[in-house]
Formats: sequence, structure tokens, C-alpha cells
Amino acid sequence: MCLAIPGQIEELFEKEELRMAKVNFGGIRRAVCVEYAAGAGVGDYVLVHVGFAISVIDEVEAVRQYEALRGSGELAEAQSTLMVPEAK
Repeated sequence: MCLAIPGQIEELFEKEELRMAKVNFGGIRRAVCVEYAAGAGVGDYVLVHVGFAISVIDEVEAVRQYEALRGSGELAEAQSTLMVPEAK
């Protein structure tokens, strides 16, 4: 199953002319491409699928989705779909 996982942007940066962000997924931090999440900024929550932020969501929705993933036992699978290096 393909899942998107919510995370919060902690920092924006550019890498190889792409807009990137350090995103916190409940304590796991990863570098994520935010080119497709128009207007995403520090403090915003984004839905991430295989290393790409696909939309900006509000905090209430982020918490709801994170808890739904945890409750269904799919959180570990969702985290494995991040498949990008740990952000430094």
C-alpha cells in the first residue's frame, strides 16, 4: 500500500536547484523535496510520499492522520516509504 505521512517543516534549503525542507515525522527527521507543495514554509505540516511533499495540511489534520496510521498499525510502513536520507 502507498501511504503519505504527515510531518512538520523545520527548515527550508535548496539542493541542486530544488526547494527542499528538513521535515520532522514524530522525531524522525528527513530531507524532503517541497517543490510540489506550493507555499509550504517553516512550521507548516505537509503530507509526504516517497520523499516528496504532496500537499500542505493544517496541524489538526496532521495529528489526525498520524494517529490513524499509528492506530491501524501502518505507521512503520508509512515511515519506511520516506526512503530518503536523514536530514543533518
